[in-house]
Amino acid sequence: MCGITGKLYFDQHHHVNYDELKKMTDSIIHRGPDDEGYYIKNNVGLGFRRLSIIDLKSGHQPLSNFDKSIWITFNGEIYNFKELKSDLLKKGYKFRTNSDTEVIVNLYEEYGENCVHYLRGMFAFVIWDERQKQLFGARDRFGIKPFYYYIDKEKFVWGSEIKAINKAKGINKEIDLSALDLYLTYGYITHGKSIFTEIKKLPQAHYFTIDLNKNNRFNSVQYWDIYFQPDVYKTEEEWLEVIDCTLSESVKLRLMSDVPLGAFLSGGIDSSSIVALMSKYSSKPVKTFSIGFKESKYNELHYARQIAERYKTDHHEMIVEPESIELLPKLVKAYDEPFADSSAIPTYYVSKFAREYVTVVLSGDGGDELFAGYNSYLKLKNIYRYNIMPHYFNKYFWGGINNIIPHRIKGKGITYFLSKNKNNVGAYFSLWTEKERSKLYKPDILQILKNSKGESYKKSIIENSSSNDFITKMQELDMRTYLVDDILTKVDRVSMQNSLEVRVPILDHKFAELSFQIPSNLKLKGNQNKYILTKAMSKYLPQKILTHKKHGFSIPLRLWFKDDLKDYINNRLNSGNNFVCDYLNNKYISKITYDHNIGQRDFSQKIWSLLFLDLWLENNK
Repeated sequence: MCGITGKLYFDQHHHVNYDELKKMTDSIIHRGPDDEGYYIKNNVGLGFRRLSIIDLKSGHQPLSNFDKSIWITFNGEIYNFKELKSDLLKKGYKFRTNSDTEVIVNLYEEYGENCVHYLRGMFAFVIWDERQKQLFGARDRFGIKPFYYYIDKEKFVWGSEIKAINKAKGINKEIDLSALDLYLTYGYITHGKSIFTEIKKLPQAHYFTIDLNKNNRFNSVQYWDIYFQPDVYKTEEEWLEVIDCTLSESVKLRLMSDVPLGAFLSGGIDSSSIVALMSKYSSKPVKTFSIGFKESKYNELHYARQIAERYKTDHHEMIVEPESIELLPKLVKAYDEPFADSSAIPTYYVSKFAREYVTVVLSGDGGDELFAGYNSYLKLKNIYRYNIMPHYFNKYFWGGINNIIPHRIKGKGITYFLSKNKNNVGAYFSLWTEKERSKLYKPDILQILKNSKGESYKKSIIENSSSNDFITKMQELDMRTYLVDDILTKVDRVSMQNSLEVRVPILDHKFAELSFQIPSNLKLKGNQNKYILTKAMSKYLPQKILTHKKHGFSIPLRLWFKDDLKDYINNRLNSGNNFVCDYLNNKYISKITYDHNIGQRDFSQKIWSLLFLDLWLENNK
């Protein structure tokens, strides 16, 4: 696992500066503390930081093909690289290393841009083809690995993180208000945007080319897509067998490592299944890492211990205390842009904790999206089923009733049912609703955003879905937005901040493609989430793991903010010297914090989003 940076000037007489490229690359040293490397030739510069995982002695980057006409920097792991290498050797290619990186560069020489179709793994890479005067780059199918870029008339700049791009010269750092609205709508920024107007994210499952012989045009191509095609002819028993076989293979592939390896273990079905399958293929006890809280409602360590005991893992636990708010500045630095998922706190700590023992961990991320595991799916299914009135009836009749229901008893499901159309993206509940944001923004900001609503992006995904099945639409929506821009972003930044590689077996694209064929009534069956995956893994897991209520990786923010962290909130947000005041209404913020403190509503997630934004604005003023 590594970090990559680079710069390309379109004018071939404009040379890349070594000192500038080194500053860019040094800014992401946490992604690769073991080694660094650079390739600079005239107008092209590639920078690299290495976290050594495979081929520890000869995997230095940037790395070239045999005649040094093609150069690559690569972040990620290719799990089928040995098979690909064998095929390339038969075609006459020569290798100087045992790394997966060299396989990619030779694969590109053989297949060109189609090389991405052969790769099984997580990746973000850039290739400079000196002969063709072409820059080529790609990101993996689910966006497990990040790739940011900046382009103007003079140059193309890229990096694994925004901070690397911002170290380059001549970068426009204007804040994108539409991205700010996405942040406040969902708690993260999606739609290929970043908080900066001119810095973008290469979408998952895309590659790009820039051909200096063809007008320097940036051309982005989607090479893979989420496509649901249910196979209604397979029996349930057949699905159980193929799920077990394919996921087992995915886990086995991800045990490839030349350094110590372990697993995150929450005690849920997904992470427990990964640990169980790891144990099947490991000759030594699997090292497992779990996080907990002193507040019993949020503490699920006892479930993790059941798995640890059953598989005799080398188990490690940690308790997170309210003082963890001191982590906020580190998180702001790690994410480079506003990011409101407070579960980044325990994810950071479990990553830091695990790094004391291992360099690589496997996680259970992706199971909820692929197999309809979120509790919201069941709620949405019921809302969709019973919300049969026309939209105008809901809006004016039930909407009027909704307006008089006291806030303290109004839940998101009730709000949606009473006032929204069942096809509206309101089905996926916002962090700050459109109505709330109209009060939150200052009038001048609200005027600028009047034609730009955060909800519109998710609405377009639902409307353009190729599926007619409601639950499948919700899964697709989560995979295209929440999974890549929240879950995977969260894990990548805080794990790499601690120089820890996280592998995601459930998001192996072959296993994912299998899940796309499973009918939704086998994923959400009756009132049981993740039915078919749970049944497939039942032979590996204790009954209590299979049946206990899903809590998610949440933290007790509500309690922390009312008690231990109350003074911090007041000093940060209600002092009159906050940094969000350029964009947001201080009076409305004060009302939100007051209502939370007196127990009228739980606004802890909203407050966290404001705290994060305020500190980010202070750091970027």
